[in-house]
Amino acid sequence: MFTIPNLISLVRLALIPVFLWLLVGRDEPVWAGILLGVIGSTDWVDGYLARKLDQVSEIGKILDPLADRLAVATAVIAGLVSGYLPGWFAWALIVREALVGVGAMIVALLGHTSLAVRQLGKVATFLLYNAVAWFFVGVEWDPALYIAWFTGVPGLILYYVVATQYATDAIAAIRARNEGPT
Repeated sequence: MFTIPNLISLVRLALIPVFLWLLVGRDEPVWAGILLGVIGSTDWVDGYLARKLDQVSEIGKILDPLADRLAVATAVIAGLVSGYLPGWFAWALIVREALVGVGAMIVALLGHTSLAVRQLGKVATFLLYNAVAWFFVGVEWDPALYIAWFTGVPGLILYYVVATQYATDAIAAIRARNEGPT
């Protein structure tokens, strides 16, 4: 379904290879970081417009999180490989994403389509998008590293808190399904 929010999500997806080209192909981490900041800052735009314009669609429910996950995964892995992200920070993000991904697959295999999105998860994602982008900018502008740490550590903590909440939600949904109607 063609909607403005879906178009924004598609543009965000299309900018991921540009980010990679800037980082790896051109060795321009600052510009890659700025572009990642743009991709991350538009994350809320598509969801807001979908609700505001009454253009929520099933494809949009897939495109928006897909754009988020791919952008973050690409930035973290490329940042780790290129040495622009601290290793422990990048690995903490990768491990969390892997755990949540496996959990989502298990929940899906057991017949559940999705879990409710948590506002705290959106805050954590926003902080981490910013932190990763600031780490890239910090290659040439030292104050950006302070911003990266200031947003990254709380974002990472929140990311794990939300993962725990999703696990609790998943267990409750599975139990409710197994118990059936009373």
